[in-house]
Amino acid sequence: MSEFRCGFVAVIGRPNVGKSTLVNALVGAKVAITSSRPQTTRRVLRGILTTDEFQLILVDTPGVHRPRTLLGERLNAEVTDAMSGVDVVGLCLPADEAIGPGDRRIAASIGNRPCVVILTKMDTVSRDVVAARLTELAAFEQELGAQWAAIVPVSASRAENLDALRSALVACLPVGPALFPADRPTDESLEVSIAELIREAALEGAREELPHSIAVVVDEVAPRERREDQAPLTDVHAELFVERDSQKAIIIGKNGARLKEIGSQARRGIEGLLGTAVFLDLRVKVAKDWQRDPRQLRRLGL
Repeated sequence: MSEFRCGFVAVIGRPNVGKSTLVNALVGAKVAITSSRPQTTRRVLRGILTTDEFQLILVDTPGVHRPRTLLGERLNAEVTDAMSGVDVVGLCLPADEAIGPGDRRIAASIGNRPCVVILTKMDTVSRDVVAARLTELAAFEQELGAQWAAIVPVSASRAENLDALRSALVACLPVGPALFPADRPTDESLEVSIAELIREAALEGAREELPHSIAVVVDEVAPRERREDQAPLTDVHAELFVERDSQKAIIIGKNGARLKEIGSQARRGIEGLLGTAVFLDLRVKVAKDWQRDPRQLRRLGL
């Protein structure tokens, strides 16, 4: 029997290249929220896959981009910090786009760390395009003077080639004991996981100016006292922040319709997470220009 391997893999790339979807698919559970909006991921989080042979700790990171706000600068800094403490880097490059300047900057920042290049979204292009992208990546590797551990095309949405990717990542991990309990798919706190589910619901169908302005803070998660014949119920109190009064009106919607939709969708996700019925008390507040305000970023845990 081979020795047990355990280690950290930083999953990095530009915004909207499928990093969070990939982490969820590899772990086999929803540990990161997903959206078609770029820069959905705002914090480094860990998805954990444990088997009898390995523990793969996937570090999902925000998309690396040219920052326009203090929040953007902090997100990029989180990626740099995350890469410094991992055993392997998983560089995500989308099959439906050519290698661009942003990809080149990110690839150059990896340095001598072990790297598995992941060609994401292979289901969105033909086999001929995938083959062409693999040829481009081989040339890119030579151009960088790099020596990648592997180049693996995958489709996270269709669960295609994930076993090959897991094998390539695990092969780069050091021998060592598991660092987290086998039954935990993430090390995120309950409050953070709930806040992310609410933000994911708010992002659904949000107008162009809204996604980056939405933040969520969970104030309380508490089981409600009940009689023996009553089903368990958990009270969740949370605040959804935007930057302007006009955005608050959009989130709430006419007669509160939009906020009700957000609450209904978020509640379903939270009930799945907690395993009980949930009463969700969701309030909308304005924190003016919070993306540029260090004090408010701290208040929002960012």
